[in-house]
Amino acid sequence: MDNTVKIIGLSGSCYWCTEAIFLSLRGVTKVEQGWLSSVADDDWFSEGIIVTFMPDVLSLKNLIAIHLHTHSCTKVHTMRDKYRSAVYAMEPYQNTEIKHNLALLQDEFELPLITRAYTFNQFKASDESMQNYYYSDPQRPFCEKIISPKLKKLLDNHAHLMNKDKLPTILSA
Repeated sequence: MDNTVKIIGLSGSCYWCTEAIFLSLRGVTKVEQGWLSSVADDDWFSEGIIVTFMPDVLSLKNLIAIHLHTHSCTKVHTMRDKYRSAVYAMEPYQNTEIKHNLALLQDEFELPLITRAYTFNQFKASDESMQNYYYSDPQRPFCEKIISPKLKKLLDNHAHLMNKDKLPTILSA
């Protein structure tokens, strides 16, 4: 059993939504929201999160699958620069594993994935008052209208991966 924690970066949609989704999963020990960048031609910042997780509880493949199924991973749109569809490797070996999992998960989508593996470069955290946005006040209008429906859909499709301690908040929202 692997008792270590791993870290990965994700971007694809609003970091408030993405943060709430990953804080709702078993095996996730920490989520930080802000802006991530890669290297070379991909060094621009995109909204995203850094997820610390226990791979013996939540595999990287399941983590990536949740990410793909909770944002528009096959659509190029005008906000793609702000919301790059990406998985960021924190360690060099992760790049190969991320690319392999993206290839395996492609079969779950009719259209080609636009989500790419990137090498992590920098992270700029959002303001502390924005961290844990959903779970600090799920009655905010944005939370009720946008995030709660996403979490209920996540519960419908991936209940076995959800943190049971978070369910009362999700179900009452």
